[in-house]
Amino acid sequence: MEDFSEFFKGRAEVIAICHIDKCTPKVLRDCDFAVVLGGDGTIISAARDLSEAKVPVVGVNLGKLGFLAEFSVGEFKEMYAGIVSGKAAVERRMMLGCRVSERSGEGCEKFRSKAVNDVFVAAGPPFRVIELKIAVDGQQVASCVTDGLIVSTPTGSTAYNLSAGGPILDGSMEAMVITPICPHSLSFRPIVIDAASVVEVTFSRINEGTTVSIDGQASAGLAIDDVVQIAREQSSFLVVNNPVRTRWDTLATKLGWAKRPRYTTESS
Repeated sequence: MEDFSEFFKGRAEVIAICHIDKCTPKVLRDCDFAVVLGGDGTIISAARDLSEAKVPVVGVNLGKLGFLAEFSVGEFKEMYAGIVSGKAAVERRMMLGCRVSERSGEGCEKFRSKAVNDVFVAAGPPFRVIELKIAVDGQQVASCVTDGLIVSTPTGSTAYNLSAGGPILDGSMEAMVITPICPHSLSFRPIVIDAASVVEVTFSRINEGTTVSIDGQASAGLAIDDVVQIAREQSSFLVVNNPVRTRWDTLATKLGWAKRPRYTTESS
């Protein structure tokens, strides 16, 4: 942090240096950019307030993977002038809103949160399979016995969704992915739906520890009569792209996507 403080001297007016939970929209509203030091998890944690303040985030990767934290420390310093002068593109990423309410009557709201990556229902302890129903825009889509369900943004398509066998989406797309977690079905494959859709999940059987989780960071316990509603959030998350990398470079270099097989050469 001291190194960055020295770097910014004479280059920028630093409005605030703060921990994630202290960077409120009130603090951020006068900022042109928010420089977030850490990994993707750090950026995701800050995303709710950053999106509300409509401040583009420059992610400097101090973590392991770095999909949202696109710049290394060296790259950030080297490209700083271009970033602040607008030469680096700012990409708008859609977010999801999750609401949990009771099914009976008008339904009392029990939980609400924004998601950058995904909203997922996890079976939880004692780790028996659960049975749930999925509706999209009021139309029943599927009923399944499963370990859970993921509803992902395009940004989150390379996270839990990918590990569960879901497709990779371009981060700038406007869509949602519905991916079952280990369903008891050979034919229930992930589907991609329009971003304007509203997904509702209800339950026929759950466990005592069944939960809904937001980006793996915030969660709430679920009851058998709860309804989990997922829809596009009005606010978006603004990310400053690294001009020397494409998203395909990131997939190839960090996840080994589309790598060629390792051929062996027969000795003569």
